[in-house]
Amino acid sequence: MKTNAINVDVLCVGHASYDLIFSVTHHPGDDEKIFATALMGCGGGPAANAAVTVARLGFKAAFAGYLGHDVYGDSHVQELINEGVNTDLVVRGLSPTPLSTILVKPDGKRALINYKGDTQPLAANAIDFSAINAKVVLFDGHEPEISVPLAEMAHKHGIPTVLDAGSLHKGTSALMDKVDYLACSEKFAQQVSGDIETALMQLAGLSPNVIITLGEHGLTWQRGQERGTVPAFPVKAVDTTGAGDAFHGALAAAVACGMGWQDTLRYASAAGALCCTKTGARPGLPSKKGLEALFPPPTPNRD
Repeated sequence: MKTNAINVDVLCVGHASYDLIFSVTHHPGDDEKIFATALMGCGGGPAANAAVTVARLGFKAAFAGYLGHDVYGDSHVQELINEGVNTDLVVRGLSPTPLSTILVKPDGKRALINYKGDTQPLAANAIDFSAINAKVVLFDGHEPEISVPLAEMAHKHGIPTVLDAGSLHKGTSALMDKVDYLACSEKFAQQVSGDIETALMQLAGLSPNVIITLGEHGLTWQRGQERGTVPAFPVKAVDTTGAGDAFHGALAAAVACGMGWQDTLRYASAAGALCCTKTGARPGLPSKKGLEALFPPPTPNRD
């Protein structure tokens, strides 16, 4: 698959799905039938949501990944186009668009069911990235065959890379020592070592910038021998779906514009917090205006 030159601030590579979000009073037990109080359908997936976040924050974004030639894939592609995300690197095929069913309780806690059918990760030669010109490349690890060589190419050209490490699997394992910014979930850190502090130390040996997000408890980070924490922004959580995606998209955007380290962490944290205030990942992804209301624009890093 070849394309014309694409100039963007952030290229997001990885998973796209379609989300069906049911609002429920509680998560059902065995053999229990419940009724949803609301239903929403929208595009989803870590890398796709990150791309939308980047675009909503006023930056240029592109998404590279797979969507099927079905009603869910058609809807998602149109959503990306409507959001201003470049879709020239989206591969379409006969395998189904991954589908996620999400049950969200009033307190924002969620349960997920994912379906991929026979959809497989894209082959290494599925996308030609030679014409891409990106300031930052973000990976979510769900397309390892195209991501690993792209990460290596980005490194050779001095392009910063970010990994959204939500859980430990083949894709994140292959990329965790190849990126400049390793942004991990608490789950990922626990899978690595079982202890956050130990994981932080171990991961800092793999990547120069390591962040472990801790939900309502904020985040912890390490750069070389320097460590620190950042508290979470206080918001009333309605649905935590997509908060990590918003965080990673804003993180990549902040790196692309040369924001200072502490401002980058706060900027990304504010984006993740805002996403929790609405039902559904895609509807909750913050706008530039919304984020600036919570976290005023910082001064670019001039170091």
